[in-house]
Amino acid sequence: MRRITAFIKLALLSLSMVTTFVSAQSVYDFKVMDDVGQEVSLSDYKGKVLLIVNTATRCGFTPQYKELEALYEKYEKAGFEILDFPCNQFGEQAPGTIQEIHSFCTANFDIRFSQFDKIEVNGANEHPLYTYLKAQKGFGGFDTNDQRGKFMDDMLRKRDADYDKKTDIKWNFTKFLVSRDGRVLKRYEPTDPMSDIEAAIQQEMNPVLSSIMARTSIRQYTNEPVTKADIETMLRAGMAAPTAVNKQPWHFVAVTNKEKLAELAGRRGMIKQAGVAIVVCGNLDKAMQGKAQEYWIQDCSAATENILLAAHALGLGAVWTGCYPMDDRVAEVSKVLKLPETIVPLCVIAIGHPAEQPTPKDKWKPENVSYNEFGGKAE
Repeated sequence: MRRITAFIKLALLSLSMVTTFVSAQSVYDFKVMDDVGQEVSLSDYKGKVLLIVNTATRCGFTPQYKELEALYEKYEKAGFEILDFPCNQFGEQAPGTIQEIHSFCTANFDIRFSQFDKIEVNGANEHPLYTYLKAQKGFGGFDTNDQRGKFMDDMLRKRDADYDKKTDIKWNFTKFLVSRDGRVLKRYEPTDPMSDIEAAIQQEMNPVLSSIMARTSIRQYTNEPVTKADIETMLRAGMAAPTAVNKQPWHFVAVTNKEKLAELAGRRGMIKQAGVAIVVCGNLDKAMQGKAQEYWIQDCSAATENILLAAHALGLGAVWTGCYPMDDRVAEVSKVLKLPETIVPLCVIAIGHPAEQPTPKDKWKPENVSYNEFGGKAE
């Protein structure tokens, strides 16, 4: 009877865990056990940026504890937390009880971030939190140009030629970055540079950087109008842009009339759907004065970017459509808006309440960057 009762309890627990995974909308839907056996809801961490990591105390990557603690100390007060889940599935490199593991980590690395009970992250007994994390962000591969990345790829491919086609956690110190609202943003393999992780943390911690990285082009809008207050806020942001010798060589036209928007759209359907189109123009009366004459395009482009970022910050969607230097488009927009010759359209920004939610693309390409310090060489 006791065996049957224990089996029923285990079955009910497994069913509960599966149900939690299936219905989960964010990491906040999961509960875990801490290092003293108390149940903790991850909803306790709402509003914080999280780095969730599976660790081991006898691994070649174990020194990363020191780097993780440094990150925690640097960003903790700004709302950053590390959630550490020791796991013994990779080379049995996390032996001992959670108490023994915690004592080792505090004695050797002086960690202060949250450490939870040992779990499994792959297989039949994997914790549902990790089932969810892997479903959100699968394996993206090791950087085989990196010595450690190549070593990991070679080792794992010898065991399974198709290992990279599976979402499984590959080794200790795999990390998941989670946003303040519980979304899984990115997965990092143990060989990924900590500098990459810190850059992403900075972006999430800082609202300005977060807005820059989250903004993406929106081309579909609802019928909800854009308020005059929001339009003025976006225009104020545009006028806050830097300009050469402070000439501010711009002129903005805000178009909200539906018939005029349709006329302005031409083949650019998103303008017709928009709640407002802001036409960013160069005022050549100002631009052609002195040193500013060469810079009106750059100045107005900076204003355009400010408007796009302001739109995103206000919860609106926007897309930048070009006019200048295409003579036909400049002429078309100028005719619709009856602009004088000295006011030259640079671009039209379609803006509205988003009817789509595209995922922002990660445009970071290290090969497009070089570092050349004075007296040194490019790396």
